[in-house]
Amino acid sequence: MMRRVYTTALALLLTISAFAQTAPANFAPVLARFKKFYNANQPDSIYAMFSPEMKASMTQDKWNTTTAQIKTQLGALVKAEESKYVAPTAIYKTTFANAVFNLNLSLNAQNKLIGVFFTPYQEDVKSIAMDPSLKEEPVLHKTFNSSISGTLTVPTKVSGQMPVVLIIAGSGPTDRDGNSPKLGLNSNTYKMLANELGKSGIATLRYDKRSIGAAVTAAKEKELRFEDYVDDAVGLIQMLNEDKRFSKVIVLGHSEGSLVGLLSIRDQPVKGFISVAGAGQPAEYLVKEQLKSQPKFLQDQFQTMVDSLKKGKFTDDINPSLYYIARPSIQPYLMSWFRYDPIRMMKKTKMPVLILQGANDLQVTVSDAEKLKKADSDAKLVIIPGMNHVLKDAPADRQQNIATYNKPDLPLKPELVTNIVDFVNSIK
Repeated sequence: MMRRVYTTALALLLTISAFAQTAPANFAPVLARFKKFYNANQPDSIYAMFSPEMKASMTQDKWNTTTAQIKTQLGALVKAEESKYVAPTAIYKTTFANAVFNLNLSLNAQNKLIGVFFTPYQEDVKSIAMDPSLKEEPVLHKTFNSSISGTLTVPTKVSGQMPVVLIIAGSGPTDRDGNSPKLGLNSNTYKMLANELGKSGIATLRYDKRSIGAAVTAAKEKELRFEDYVDDAVGLIQMLNEDKRFSKVIVLGHSEGSLVGLLSIRDQPVKGFISVAGAGQPAEYLVKEQLKSQPKFLQDQFQTMVDSLKKGKFTDDINPSLYYIARPSIQPYLMSWFRYDPIRMMKKTKMPVLILQGANDLQVTVSDAEKLKKADSDAKLVIIPGMNHVLKDAPADRQQNIATYNKPDLPLKPELVTNIVDFVNSIK
């Protein structure tokens, strides 16, 4: 599961000049000290670099708590490359162990920090031209308190009915194209998939999750439940089934979307299911696995919260370092999400199933795919060498692998598309 990272703005209001330049030489040693103290878990030493104005706006306790939370989510600071300087702020493309962000540092005349804040890093999005043989149509699906917006991609040269694939996005604030500025994700994965399948005569529908992109909801965060995502998928399945242009509906779920898909195909007019990088265990255990790199006291507190959720109780007093995954307002969602076991759901499938898994996926393992296969002996399992979680060709090295998450023009792994096309065409 990709981590949600809060944008932490700690800067005083600054007057920014209109012209970008190269950062003055005095920024380099400040950046070096910041990196050293951050990686050594010495927020007090960073706080000592603050100007009096910064200290007045941010207490040391709050700074320490915030820094611990950021470290938990982003991991160690690997390197920082200057992007630009807009006086008095130097902006660095900063690679952390778990994500890439912009680190913004502002200095006064005494070389004291008057601003420190992180913003999502995103490469310039390169336009992906859809094949001229495809037509894209807007889709709007309204529920009781939400409006789901999507894009239907239809091949124009197909005569008669054609198959259609519903693409369900993975975890986090991911949009219909497979991008998320909040996560530093800029892959265009789902848009590329729609393009490639379309060229093979297969229509697709991809859509924004609730509160993401053009999708809106009146519900507050504490009111969101995992079943809401399932209901959205069910509504779109029914919409596609009623469209006479389509001969059959196939559901494709990526990452967390695999579990959403498994739940949405129950008793629905679906001819086949495709799990791509789908977990083979309840989400509770995936999160625990991620937390193994954190101090034991955080792991223990998370387990205590999970035990309370199983009893129907929420935990209001949670360590700030766990807010990104266990803050009180999302605990109702976690309760609804953790109760589902993908193995049990896979055992209940009554249709052809294709399980696709990348060998170089850092977030979901080959073992997960094998567990899903064991749950449905009739399912077809394909392990794709070199494919990572965003379905691109990537090395096993963690840093280089994650770098592909922000390469929107990097093509999909060809074997992914080939296997999906063959599977869809094999379904009667």
